[in-house]
Amino acid sequence: MMPAQFHIDLFDELRTILGGFEPVVLSGVLRELEGLSQERGRDRAAARLGFDLGGKCMIADSRDLKSESVDGQVIEYAVQNRCIVVTNDRRIRDALFEKGIGVISMRNQKKLELLRR
Repeated sequence: MMPAQFHIDLFDELRTILGGFEPVVLSGVLRELEGLSQERGRDRAAARLGFDLGGKCMIADSRDLKSESVDGQVIEYAVQNRCIVVTNDRRIRDALFEKGIGVISMRNQKKLELLRR
């Protein structure tokens, strides 16, 4: 939902940071975004854009992951596949750092930044 909320071109920013990359989104994340895009409220348009952007990514089936929560699935998938995660969620970010996984997050609400701890 970051692209709509902060008016950034997600894929262009990622190309600047990473060069080549293969974007992956979990099926559980897409289901969550689809649900949010059907609800009323301020996050509806951002969720719809996030869902549309997810359609431009490789979709990984999250049903085989052990975690029940979508956040847990993101962490589990990243650890299993040693991949960088794009998120602004502090709880997910901290959990990924504890496991040695890099995170791309917003800096000054304008640019994405690769973080590692």
